[in-house]
Amino acid sequence: MPLPRPDDVVTSRYGVRMRANWQDRTFQYCRYATYGHVLSDYLAAQDAPFAFVDIGANQGLYSLLAAQNPHCAAALAFEPVAATCALLQDNIALNDAKARIRPVHAAVSLHSGIATIATNSTHSGIASLRDAGACTGPGTEDIRILGITGVDTLLPTDLPLIVKIDVEGHEETVVEALAASAHRDRLSAIFYEIDERWTDAAAIEARLRAIGFTRFDRFGIGRHYDVLGRR
Repeated sequence: MPLPRPDDVVTSRYGVRMRANWQDRTFQYCRYATYGHVLSDYLAAQDAPFAFVDIGANQGLYSLLAAQNPHCAAALAFEPVAATCALLQDNIALNDAKARIRPVHAAVSLHSGIATIATNSTHSGIASLRDAGACTGPGTEDIRILGITGVDTLLPTDLPLIVKIDVEGHEETVVEALAASAHRDRLSAIFYEIDERWTDAAAIEARLRAIGFTRFDRFGIGRHYDVLGRR
C-alpha cells in the first residue's frame, strides 16, 4: 500500500479524480471500484435533466459521477463529518465541479439540531448516528443536523430528484424526512443501503410506496444490500 502524501491525487477506476487517503478503507473502495456499477451506470444513463441529492456523500464519489453527466443540472452533497467533508470539497475542486456540486456540511434528518456521530479514521464510511452514544472505540464528533425544512430550501424546484442514501442505520429516518419534503412528488429514484441488522427494509419500502414508488430492485445478497426504488 503506498504511503500517503499531501499532494497525492489518484484517478479512481470509476473515472473521477480523488485526493489520496490510503489509510481509509472507504477511499480504497472508491479507488478500486469496490462498490460495483449499479448506481454509477444508472447515473450515467440519465438522458434528461435531473438533480442529484447525495445524503451521506463521504468523499463525494457519486456526486462526482453524477456531475459527469451533462444532464445533471445540480448536485447537493451532504456530509456531516468535518475531515470527510474537507476531502469532499477537495475532490469537487479536483474535478472542476464547483459550479455543479454544492457540498453541505451537515447530516439530513426530520428536524434540525446537533448530534454526536461515531467516527472511524480508518473507515470513514461507517460513521454512524446509530450507536454514537454507546461508542467507546472510535472517536466521536458533534455534527450539525439539517431538518427536511432546511433541506427543502436547498433543493432545485423544477427538476426530477435522484437521491442516494448511505447513512449507516439512519436510513429509515432519512426516508421519513424525504416523505415529508415539499418536493417529494419530484423524487424520481432513491438508491439506499440496507443492513438488516439495524434497518427495516419492509418499513422503508412501505413508506416509499405510500408516496408513489412502485419498483424496488435489490442488488446484493445476504443481510447487507442496496435497493433502487423508482416510481
